[in-house]
Amino acid sequence: MTRRKIEESHIRSLTKVSSGTSYSVTIPMEYIRKLKWRSKQKLEVKLYQDRIIIRDYKEK
Repeated sequence: MTRRKIEESHIRSLTKVSSGTSYSVTIPMEYIRKLKWRSKQKLEVKLYQDRIIIRDYKEK
């Protein structure tokens, strides 16, 4: 697989997961490090107008 150009480094593809009922998008590693997220961490996903917001899950 070829590497993307610098100006395209944050362009990602939408991929169908094996079961066909879910999709995935890879998140750049630099974002994960900056947010200090870890593998299998619970995240909250919300649809807001024409955007998807992903943030750390906080118990209420």
